Amino acid sequence: MAKGRLNANNVSVGKPQAAGGIFAAPTGTEPPKDAATALVEAFVNLGYVSEDGLTNAVETDTEDIKEWGGATVLTVQTSRTETFTFTFIESLNEDVLKQVYGADNVKTGEVIHNGLPKGRWVYVFEILLTGDKKRRIVVPNAEITEVGETAYKAGEAIGYEITLSAFPDKDGNTAYEYMAQSATGEEKH
Repeated sequence: MAKGRLNANNVSVGKPQAAGGIFAAPTGTEPPKDAATALVEAFVNLGYVSEDGLTNAVETDTEDIKEWGGATVLTVQTSRTETFTFTFIESLNEDVLKQVYGADNVKTGEVIHNGLPKGRWVYVFEILLTGDKKRRIVVPNAEITEVGETAYKAGEAIGYEITLSAFPDKDGNTAYEYMAQSATGEEKH
C-alpha cells in the first residue's frame, strides 16, 4: 500500500502581508534563516505589486547522451535558471525606482535611464497562506535582469514588470523557503 494521504489542509493560496510582501537589502546583508524572525533594518519594503502577484520559474536544459546505436543511455542537466517575476506599482516609491533603474541613477526628483548594471541584492518575499501560516522565500543573490514596458494610461497604475534572476549563493543555492505559523496575526484568508 502506498504511503501518504490526501489532506485538504495542505491546499493553500498565497498573498502578501498587509504591510507588504517584497523586501530588498544590499548584498552582504545576512539573509533570514526562518519564517518568523523579523527582518533586519537593512531590508526596505518595496511596496505594492500588481494583482498578478509573484511567479517563480525554474528552467532547466538537458542533453541526451546516446550510444553508438542511437539509444539514449544518459540524460544530463546542462543548465538551470531560477527567476521571479512581478510588477511594482508604486512608481513614486524611491526604493522601487532604485531597484528598477539602479541606486546610483535615482536622486530626489530625478531618474537617469541607462544600461548600467543594477547590482545584486538580497530579496525576501513574505507570503501569507491559508490557515494563518506564513511562507518566506529568501533569494540571497539576485539581480533584476529584465524590466518590461512601462505604460502611461488613464485609469491604469504605472507599473514596472520585473524579472529577477536568482544566482547561486556561497553554498550553490538560488533560493530558500521557510514556513511557520503567522506570528503577526495578519488577516486570514
